[in-house]
Amino acid sequence: MAYVRTADRTLAVFEAFEIARRPMALTELAGRAHIPVSSCHGLVRTLLDRGYLYSLGRRKDVYPTRRLLDVAETIVRHDPLLERIASVLHALRDRTRETIILGKRQGDQVLYLEVIPGLHTVRYMASPGEFKPLHSSSIGKALLGALAPDALAGWLRTHRLPAITARTLVDTKRLEADLALSRSRGYFMTDGENVSDVAALAVILAIHGEVFGLAIAGPTHRMNTRIDANAADLLDAQRTIARIFPQ
Repeated sequence: MAYVRTADRTLAVFEAFEIARRPMALTELAGRAHIPVSSCHGLVRTLLDRGYLYSLGRRKDVYPTRRLLDVAETIVRHDPLLERIASVLHALRDRTRETIILGKRQGDQVLYLEVIPGLHTVRYMASPGEFKPLHSSSIGKALLGALAPDALAGWLRTHRLPAITARTLVDTKRLEADLALSRSRGYFMTDGENVSDVAALAVILAIHGEVFGLAIAGPTHRMNTRIDANAADLLDAQRTIARIFPQ
């Protein structure tokens, strides 16, 4: 897929505002977005003309309007997948009180499509649009576990397994054994392998011929006392979604 610099820079502008959380002048915005001032000027002018930014103050600082939020909310409300399983994901969150994540493979990473925050004050935090490694995340393990044996062997043969934490499985044989055990019990698990103090359980979802992963994630000390209960709730959600999208 071709790389489009203008699209990348436009997104970098909004991500710069996400971090700064305040209006910025053109020069500062360009610096934070790592864009040449001349290019940033053109992007800002276009976004002002389209109603995605507005200017204020003597310095002509700029800041995003609600237009981006309104567009995004409309898109999300009509997502053909999330719209149909939203109630299942929220019910799972309510039962477990932990963070619920829906993800899909994109290239050699997991892309988070939906994150429903847990109800505890101390909880696992993530955002839709984040990428995670396949070998160290619970959803990633589920997606690897869904591969045919030859495809999995080929992937493991051609990919390094970098240590994300001290507990990441970086040995191919150990990861293969972990995936085999997970397939036999019906769910996949990480315990401090992607985030040192976070554990997660995940299952495979087959929807319209594509593979997704659904996970429960939370602090290790809490998750490890409720593995069986959380696994039962997760498998129940998997069965419910399978009835919504029969193969």
